Amino acid sequence: MNSTVRAIFFDRDGVVNFRLVDDYVRSPEQLVLIPDLFDALRKTRELGFLPILVTNQRGIARGLMSEEDLHTIHRLLQSELTRRGVPLFHAIYYCPHGPDDGCDCRKPEPGMLLRAAREHDIDLAHSWIIGDSYSDVEAGERAGCLTAWVGPGGGDIDPDLRGLTLTDVMKSIEADKRRRINEWIDTDRSDGRE
Repeated sequence: MNSTVRAIFFDRDGVVNFRLVDDYVRSPEQLVLIPDLFDALRKTRELGFLPILVTNQRGIARGLMSEEDLHTIHRLLQSELTRRGVPLFHAIYYCPHGPDDGCDCRKPEPGMLLRAAREHDIDLAHSWIIGDSYSDVEAGERAGCLTAWVGPGGGDIDPDLRGLTLTDVMKSIEADKRRRINEWIDTDRSDGRE
């Protein structure tokens, strides 16, 4: 049986929260959420997707923070969403490894997305990943997801859609979903299955 569960995978730094220049978010005080996130999470649920966070956290491998520090940051993130009456991330996945550790979870490897798909019965072919780096788009492509680039740049990659802001990306995902539904309806009509 095919899964009907669909997700939007959000990268963290640069998509959910502001990226620090030449540093990692290592403490709750450094986590500053991007204002577009709140409406994006509402829209994610409204469109029938599970919001899932997938983030590389090399700062752990470098000894700059512990996994407990990261859990504290993510608890604060979820707490802030609750405080604002916004849907929470359904799940949070992170890779604590460095680029030379040879793991399958560090983006651009698709391990976090594949694990989420197994654990939550997600249909990856009808799910999205939103990111602001090559590794996000590549992980999505390797997992078989639709891909969205948020922010300027990225001219040398070819995601399924682009937007300057998270709001722009969510509007495009909504338009894409409407287009796919209309194509399905048109196919049914042409097959005489009205």
